[in-house]
Amino acid sequence: MVHAGDFDTVLVVDFGAQYAQLIARRVRECHVYSEIVPATMPAGEILARRPAAVILSGGPASVYAEGAPPAPAGLLDAGVPVLGICYGFQLMVSGLGGAVAHTGTGEYGATRLELLPPDTAASGPGAVSGPGTATAPGGTLLAGLPQRQQVWMSHGDTCTVAPPGFTVTARTAATPVAAMEAPGRGLYGVQFHPEVLHTEHGVEMLRRFLIAAGCRQNWTMQSIIDEQTAGIAAQVGGARAICGLSGGVDSAVAAALVQRAIGPRLTCVFVDHGLLRKGEAEQVEKDFVAATGVRLHTVDAAGMFLAALAGVTDPEEKRKIIGREFIRAFERATREIAAEAGAHGEAVEFLVQGTLYPDVVESGGGSGTASIKSHHNVGGLPADLGFQLVEPLRDLFKDEVRRIGLELGLPPQIVWRQPFPGPGLGIRIVGEITEERLHILREADAIVREELSLAGLDTDIWQCPVVLLADVRSVGVQGDFRTYGHPVVLRPVTSEDAMTADWARLPDALLATISTRITNEVRQINRVVVDITSKPPGTIEWE
Repeated sequence: MVHAGDFDTVLVVDFGAQYAQLIARRVRECHVYSEIVPATMPAGEILARRPAAVILSGGPASVYAEGAPPAPAGLLDAGVPVLGICYGFQLMVSGLGGAVAHTGTGEYGATRLELLPPDTAASGPGAVSGPGTATAPGGTLLAGLPQRQQVWMSHGDTCTVAPPGFTVTARTAATPVAAMEAPGRGLYGVQFHPEVLHTEHGVEMLRRFLIAAGCRQNWTMQSIIDEQTAGIAAQVGGARAICGLSGGVDSAVAAALVQRAIGPRLTCVFVDHGLLRKGEAEQVEKDFVAATGVRLHTVDAAGMFLAALAGVTDPEEKRKIIGREFIRAFERATREIAAEAGAHGEAVEFLVQGTLYPDVVESGGGSGTASIKSHHNVGGLPADLGFQLVEPLRDLFKDEVRRIGLELGLPPQIVWRQPFPGPGLGIRIVGEITEERLHILREADAIVREELSLAGLDTDIWQCPVVLLADVRSVGVQGDFRTYGHPVVLRPVTSEDAMTADWARLPDALLATISTRITNEVRQINRVVVDITSKPPGTIEWE
């Protein structure tokens, strides 16, 4: 975990915004550490954490509606720099004496923002000039940016009058107060969303707020590695630890960090359940070990998993069986490793997990945040686990984990590996899982991944599941013969965090190449289709 004295911290107060995590990520992109806290956290508790700055997020409520969440009492007068965004901006306006009204004209999506020069800016009653007061067009956050620029709006209520002492720095056609600030008090507000990519200069605006707040920009990948390595060494001491490797980037980076901290006292357990993609077991057993020197204990459990899954078609039942068998295999391996350690007078006391910050937030952990979903790394461990947890990635987002993996020298195939579900191909085969169907899907999936890599799209495509359907056959013709083969579904998506996703517009020529190769090289498949559903309404995986 982060040590408060080593980095400045920005707290993002979450009022139910769909973009709260994105705000925190954008702050970190500016090399300043950030965390999300709930709007119910009292100001005293927020201030006790000694934040360098606070950001009030957007949210779905209306500030004047009954039951609307208020700003933490006393926060805006506490002397800590605060940036209000959307709903957080309107809380600042209404809480400090401005006016927010339901004018009947909302703004949604791309909107043209116009900067206001200081001599014509509509200022709130009592606005003053003097030390700490911005004089450039656009003020502290917007000065020097284009006079007219695109921002992303999502609001039904409108700020019509700024609070006393604030200068209005920008407007839109429908919003007379679209940005305002009182730099001498460290208070800033914008009606739009600077954290989304559709706001053209949004990250620069956030960076300027952080600079104005005096935040040190020293949250770098190397500083994280140094901090975590020292923390892990102190936590584990002279004991031994185990880590379950899945082949994915999260567990690989977590293991590499712990390996750097405690060396051979870490043993990684790789359970080969037979549901991995082509070449992935070899990638873990050879490439990862070569890159890190880690001690690896491999469990070949493919036969046991297939036997347990025989005849099962219900997706939830498949998930439960795979989870149960994995725990059994992992526990057997743990007993063997513990026995070996005991023979040398050592004890295995720690379990390493690749839990990420979104896992914690979405599971209601960390700071009292609302629970969105359960997660396999959070709250799902057996009560009799018997280990202390080491979670070196618990404060990090996925993009940060990838950058750390590169810094640690992990193979690109692991760092840029597409997110892969724990049950593996077991939930990309609709219906019964058999050795033959696994072989068919593995070969098709390998072709898709190879062609995406050759096209240079590995970092552009978040994920491209290949799905083998159940009880669906397709009439085709190959050569002079009629075929009755399997169709497969390609599911290429783009996303930043998997909370939402859109289908990826792959080039026609690439799709043609993929289809031709699959139908030519995997004889059981005679048709390739593409899923063009976004999330929502569809999930990324089919089961």
